[in-house]
Amino acid sequence: MAAMPDIPEELRRLRASIDNMDDVMIRVLAERFKITQQVGHLKAELGLPPADPAREEEQIARLRRIAADAGLDPDFASEFLAFVVREVIRNHEAIARRDPDGA
Repeated sequence: MAAMPDIPEELRRLRASIDNMDDVMIRVLAERFKITQQVGHLKAELGLPPADPAREEEQIARLRRIAADAGLDPDFASEFLAFVVREVIRNHEAIARRDPDGA
């Protein structure tokens, strides 16, 4: 195996910052999914459908505005939210199948 060259301190610092941000993103995403699990159980209990297209549209528009304000590509933000929402809906469908009465 070839020897690794010395990594400049600035690169180490930047990578450490990226690692910290990755940690924060994953932990926040995990918390978000804990809340959406609660929503899924409540929807099952109330007999509501797993998906809410009107809310999804509102959330995409809101996230696009936030992304633009933050200097992030709104298309990327929309794609990311769509990926998350698909997983949430999949989880809500599973909850509704196993827990149709909210029990």
